Amino acid sequence: MNTDRTRLPEKADFIWLFFKTSGRVSRAAYFLGGLLVALVQAFPLYRFTLVPEGSAESNMWSFVFFLTFLASLWSNIVLAVKRLHDLDKPGIAALVLFVPVVSIIAFLVLCLFPGQPGSNRYGSRTNAPADR
Repeated sequence: MNTDRTRLPEKADFIWLFFKTSGRVSRAAYFLGGLLVALVQAFPLYRFTLVPEGSAESNMWSFVFFLTFLASLWSNIVLAVKRLHDLDKPGIAALVLFVPVVSIIAFLVLCLFPGQPGSNRYGSRTNAPADR
C-alpha cells in the first residue's frame, strides 16, 4: 500500500477497497468510499434524465445505470464488510443493510463508531488488506 500521502493510491488499492472483502477500513474510508460509489452510480442516472424517454440513448443510459448499480451494490457490501471487520464483527452482519429502517441505523453505526484499535482477527491495521 502506498504510504506517501502526496501521491495517489495505486490501482490495486482501489480494487482492494471496492471489490475485495479482506481487511479493515476506517470510518472515513467507509464514508468517502460510499460517497464515491454513490457519485459513480448517479452519473448514468443523471445522463438518463437528460435524454428523451424511449429513445435509443435513453435505453443505453438505463442499461449503463443497471450495470453501475450492480457493481456499486457489490462495492457497498464490500465496504460494509470491511467496516464491520474494523469493529471486530463478522462480515455477514452486512446483510442488515438490506433490512428497511434497520439499514439506516446500521449505516449510522458504521459511520460513527470507532473501530477496534490495534490488531484484530481481520487484520493488523485499518485501511489495509488482512494479508499485508
